[in-house]
Amino acid sequence: MTGPQNNLSEFLQDFRQTLEVSSARLMEIPETKSQISSREGEWSPKQIIGHLIDSAANNHQRFVRAQLSNDLVHDGYQQDEWVKVQRYNEAPWSQLVQLWKLYNQHLAHVMAAMPEEELTRVREKHSLDQIAWQTVDKATPTTLDYLVRDYVAHMKSHLSQIL
Repeated sequence: MTGPQNNLSEFLQDFRQTLEVSSARLMEIPETKSQISSREGEWSPKQIIGHLIDSAANNHQRFVRAQLSNDLVHDGYQQDEWVKVQRYNEAPWSQLVQLWKLYNQHLAHVMAAMPEEELTRVREKHSLDQIAWQTVDKATPTTLDYLVRDYVAHMKSHLSQIL
């Protein structure tokens, strides 16, 4: 079995590839189509990308703070309200896609800079039962590596809604 750092290298290569391929495909979506949700009560592509920008912003601080702490306890955020108050449907599609791509490229850099011992350090205390996409039971110890991979899996899930 390969070590976490080698595995992280492959994971980051896939993450960066996803950003490149997905951003190119997203840019092919016309502005008018980016504002329309596929189903009543669901987010439009603009709102989904806006949500992914919010997710990047929130997880950015989580990734950094986790390396400076002995736990993985982080606040959640009101996702629907964040999308609503930022009025993503009124923002230019190309700017949203570019911001999403650039922010995630920076997160790939942050992830690559994480020492293996920080990624794999087991944390007894966490809030991943509340903030993770694929939650972790409160009584089950977890790692920063789990949070990083969960972030990317969440992003890919939302991209599949659009693409």
